[in-house]
Amino acid sequence: MAGINVGRVIGGGLLAGVVIDVIDGLTNGAILGARWAEETKRLGIDMSGGAQSQSLAGWLTFGFLCGIVLVWLYASIRPRYGPGPKTAVVAGLALWLITHLAFAAWWFTGLFSFGLVAASAAGGLVAAVAGALAGGALYKEV
Repeated sequence: MAGINVGRVIGGGLLAGVVIDVIDGLTNGAILGARWAEETKRLGIDMSGGAQSQSLAGWLTFGFLCGIVLVWLYASIRPRYGPGPKTAVVAGLALWLITHLAFAAWWFTGLFSFGLVAASAAGGLVAAVAGALAGGALYKEV
């Protein structure tokens, strides 16, 4: 049994990160951006100017880190589930479940509405699975 190909994890992870960031950007920016702005403003948080740029940089970095973790997870479970799209989907679902369970705290602590968090989570599911399929397709053991 070969070890994990770190170079492929990073390369596939960066591709997965691009996919995640594009889909999350469309979901949370183009589609839900006005709702995020409205609910954030209700909390008394000013996201204009530098704060918005800092937030965007943080989310883009988060997407790339998730992509790398996602492909590492795919590589780690490949020996048990076998290579291919089914295993990539399992890895994507696992990443989505972990990250969005944490994000659910935004709703149950009353920071953001259920509808907004649920819509964002739905987009996150698409992003995680699509990122896993893209990154997993690049991963090879050797």
